Amino acid sequence: MRKLAASFFITLDGVVEEPQRWQGPYFDQEMGAELGAAMADTDAFVLGRVTYEEWAGFWPNQPPENPMATAMNSARKYVASTTLDSAEWENSSVLEGDVAEAVAALKREQGKDLQTSGSTTLVRSLLAADLIDELRLMIHPLIVGRGRRLFEEGDDYGLQLARSATLGSGVILATYELSPSMRAS
Repeated sequence: MRKLAASFFITLDGVVEEPQRWQGPYFDQEMGAELGAAMADTDAFVLGRVTYEEWAGFWPNQPPENPMATAMNSARKYVASTTLDSAEWENSSVLEGDVAEAVAALKREQGKDLQTSGSTTLVRSLLAADLIDELRLMIHPLIVGRGRRLFEEGDDYGLQLARSATLGSGVILATYELSPSMRAS
């Protein structure tokens, strides 16, 4: 069974929205290597519509010598959307029917891990359905004070730290495991 990991750039105050506004000074070769390593274990992404559209407008336009662009463009992409009829980016398709059921079916397939990133609404729904196996957080040492947060008031999840490391930039890499039995309540 494949794992589903949710990966986010996140601030100390929990903001995940528009990381392109605040994470640039922390992005270096070390962080790039970590992202590349995570990609090596992933062969498909589960994305919300907004993230899909942002990425589909960016990654196909990057030079082919960019290894991250090559990895992103060649990976399978499954889009959770009630408004898209088709997904035109290479190796992309729109999930049909109930998203939780569709993702559970993807997890039962053979292959490398699945990953989702940047899709907070989707991640919250998959967390509620107990379909997220890991949270992979790149915790940036700053507070931005405003923006969408990964967790909302009333969210209740027990987590177990599986791995952690601190990059030279001060960013903390933290991988937390989740399971239905780890619910805090």
